[in-house]
Amino acid sequence: MTTTVPDPRTAAALAARRRGTDAALGRVRDAITRLRREKIQVSVAAVARRANVSRTFLYDHPEARAAVATAMAEAGERRTQSLADKDEQREATWRERALNAEDALKAAHTEILTQRTRISELLGQVRDLEAEWTQEAIQRITTENTTLKQRVRQLTTDKRTLEERLKAARSNLRFHDRRVADLEAQLLDPPAGK
Repeated sequence: MTTTVPDPRTAAALAARRRGTDAALGRVRDAITRLRREKIQVSVAAVARRANVSRTFLYDHPEARAAVATAMAEAGERRTQSLADKDEQREATWRERALNAEDALKAAHTEILTQRTRISELLGQVRDLEAEWTQEAIQRITTENTTLKQRVRQLTTDKRTLEERLKAARSNLRFHDRRVADLEAQLLDPPAGK
């Protein structure tokens, strides 16, 4: 049976990462202690600010999340319901924005289709009547055609912008759905010791 010896660089990197995580956990505990001592409301945002860590670190790291949850529970803060209400409100606004973006996108698609139809009709008229028209009429039609093409380009750009907004709104909605699920899980599974 052969044993693989881990690469020293990998082991060093893992050790450095562990040290960084442990240091961040120490800062989180110190921040919670300072907040309690100063009688400041313990929240994820306050702990993240004081500990100089990201909120993501607090949510993703089980020990940090447990420390913050315990501190909030011990402080007697009954903010879970209000957080859930705020998340529901945020989710409702993001859902509304997503629906508005979808409506605007549909309107842009309809307008683009209308403009393309109009351009094709005008091009057909130009071909049919080109021999009978004066140079001024041809110039006017050409100008109108150019204007319509510019409008189509603008609508295409607007459509792309709206699609990006819709994508962002859907992404935010998925984030808030996960956040609501986490909060519901916290409501259903209160910290031990209560």
